[in-house]
Amino acid sequence: MKIKNHILDGVKYLESPNYNVRPDEKDISLIVIHSISLPPTIFGNTYVEEFFLNKLSHTNQEYLNSIRDMKVSSHLYIKRDGEVIQFVPFNKRAWHAGKSSYNGRENCNDFSIGIELEGCEDISFEDNQYIKLSEILHILFKEYPSLNIERTVAHSDISPGRKLDPGPLFDWKRLKSMIK
Repeated sequence: MKIKNHILDGVKYLESPNYNVRPDEKDISLIVIHSISLPPTIFGNTYVEEFFLNKLSHTNQEYLNSIRDMKVSSHLYIKRDGEVIQFVPFNKRAWHAGKSSYNGRENCNDFSIGIELEGCEDISFEDNQYIKLSEILHILFKEYPSLNIERTVAHSDISPGRKLDPGPLFDWKRLKSMIK
């Protein structure tokens, strides 16, 4: 994989309408790891993709109906089988972090890359996801010099008390050992 024009070459690209211009397009200095499944704890469908594209249909799923009109995106989504989908170019501001702060700096969407893993806080992540995530992090660290493993954080780190993802079962030690 390579990055061309702020998009990972060789992965599926589905352009989300849920992004805008960063205040400083060159300020890409944080990676935020998230987890998502729609409905919660249900994997292997296309609801996340539809959600990030504003294409969730009205359904008999109460939870999906309750979030249908939200405008959310992430730069990347790594499914449980290791498939990677990009929704927003890295130089643009994806809407993934919400109200957030890192080292006293507010609005993490302004300067971060959001990576969603298909999963939830109380189910372990798959080997394929760690492999793809580590490959992507290597590429991002080379492309964007301000990024490194120390500047790779959980959503819960930047939105404590509001968010729990990726949760206690995400293996940070394993990820860090794969980055070296």
